[in-house]
Amino acid sequence: MAEEATLTVVGQAANGAEAVALAVNLRPDVILMDLVMPELDGIQATRRIRQAGLPCQILVLTSFADDQKVREAIEAGAIGYLLKDVLKADLFRAIHTAAQGKPALHPEAQSYLMRQVSAPPPQTSPTHLTERELDVLRLIAQGQSNKEIATTLHLTEGTVKGYVSAILAKLGVADRTQAALHAVKHGLAGSNR
Repeated sequence: MAEEATLTVVGQAANGAEAVALAVNLRPDVILMDLVMPELDGIQATRRIRQAGLPCQILVLTSFADDQKVREAIEAGAIGYLLKDVLKADLFRAIHTAAQGKPALHPEAQSYLMRQVSAPPPQTSPTHLTERELDVLRLIAQGQSNKEIATTLHLTEGTVKGYVSAILAKLGVADRTQAALHAVKHGLAGSNR
């Protein structure tokens, strides 16, 4: 196979930390990265290689096809995601594709990314919040603590905590900062009525 002859293996790492060190020293065009390695997993190693500013492309080659791993690998900076059952010819093609800066994805990884793109966003419309939840959200966006919100709205701090939890769940966000950003984006950060 012609493509095979153009590939040169310049290094092989036994763990994630060694993979990062070899990448820095050898500066390969493409790195085949396993996700499960001792000392440092493939996601962390990928992230560190990206943070080092190396120009190499990272192609994940793993046994794991779950959505979470695909997302984490791509977010960490991998250009491709392949499963270890890939045919030899497809692997060589993917390495060449990655070297050109083009993504190479296993069909299951492609399906996951397509679902992410086509899925409706989490409930982010402010209309899903009750009036009281909107009041609490406005105050979160103004930087008030739960204690301050409780004082402003004449509620107990425990009640405010309940409202905050409900708001985070309804908006599909992880923390108060994201909720505040949502409020600003939807014009809800103004003063309370």
